[in-house]
Amino acid sequence: MPYTVDILPEGQQFTAAADESLLTAAERAGMHLPFGCRNGSCGACRARLLDGQLEYPDPPQALSEMESAAGLVLLCQAQARSKLRLQMADRCAVAGQTLRTLPARIVSRRKLTTDVLELVLELPRTERLDYLPGQYLDILLKGGGRRSFSIANAPRADGRIELHLRLVADGRFTPFAFAQLQERSLLRFEAPLGSFFLRDHAGPAILVAGGTGLAPLKAMIESELGARRDLHLYWGARSRPDLYLHDWVRQRVQGGSLRYTPVLSEPGPDGAWNGATGLVHSVVAADYPDLSGHDVYMSGPPAMIQAGKRSFFAQGLDPERLYYDSFDYAFATWGGASAS
Repeated sequence: MPYTVDILPEGQQFTAAADESLLTAAERAGMHLPFGCRNGSCGACRARLLDGQLEYPDPPQALSEMESAAGLVLLCQAQARSKLRLQMADRCAVAGQTLRTLPARIVSRRKLTTDVLELVLELPRTERLDYLPGQYLDILLKGGGRRSFSIANAPRADGRIELHLRLVADGRFTPFAFAQLQERSLLRFEAPLGSFFLRDHAGPAILVAGGTGLAPLKAMIESELGARRDLHLYWGARSRPDLYLHDWVRQRVQGGSLRYTPVLSEPGPDGAWNGATGLVHSVVAADYPDLSGHDVYMSGPPAMIQAGKRSFFAQGLDPERLYYDSFDYAFATWGGASAS
C-alpha cells in the first residue's frame, strides 16, 4: 500500500510505495528535492525524520551512527513503512530551481597540474544558468551516461562556468577531456544539482577540501568576498604542486575575513614546505577542539568525509551543521587530487 509523506516546513505531500525510495516517489509526484549520487554515498538528500517508520534495503554509506541517532535519513535509499513526516529546513533554497539541460561551448582549457584540467564553458547568449555556489552539473555523455562536476565559480556577469577535472585513468570522460576536448568543443549538461551551498547562518564556517574538492568551496568563497562572515579554508593535498590554486587563495586572504591553511600529506624530504602536514581533517581537529559553534563544509573523497565526521562529531559539531559533497571518483587516500 502507498504511504503519505509530508515535507515540512512547506507542507508539501506525496505518496510513496513500499518498494520505492522516497526520492523516487517525490520525483514521480513532480517535487524537486536535492540529491547527488542516488546510491547513498554522498548525503545530499539528508532529511530529518519527525514521525513514522522507514527501512533501507542496504545500510546507507553516507550516514554515521550519530547522524542516524539524530534522526537524519537519506531519501535516495529510505523506503516508507508507515505515514511519514520529514523536515528539510534548507529545501526552500533549491525548491524554486528549475533543472535544465543546456548546451555549452568550451572557451578556455588549461592544465592546472599534470592531472587537473580547468574548463570554462560559455552558454548561448540567450541562456543563463541560475545556481547556488557549491552546486554541481552533470555532463551528458553519448549513450546516456553522465559525469558530475562541481561548478568552481560563483555566478558571473558573463554567465561562464568553470570546472576542475581530475584525470581518472580508467574513467569514461576525463581521459577524453584531457586528450581530445579543445576550445570551441560543444558539451551538453544538466544543472543545477545538489544541496551543497552556504547556509544563511551568522556563525563562522570551516571549509575543508580534499584535492579538487576545492572547486565548490572556491565558488562559495567567491560569493562571500567582501562579506563579514568568518571563513577558514583547509585544503588538503598530497604535495605542493597539487595545491593548484594556492596563489589564488592566498590573494583572497589579504585584507578579508578568509583564513587559509594548506595541508600536505607528503611534503617531501627537502624541507621546503613549512606549513601544516598530515591528514587535513586531523589538522582541523587540532585547531578547533570545540566545534559546537561552527558550520563545517567538506568536499572531497569519501574517506575524508567519513574521517571528518567521526572526528568533528566527537568535538561537539552538530550533525545538522555539517554539510558535505562526497566525490565518488577519488583516491582512497585524500592527499591527492580528487574529482567528481
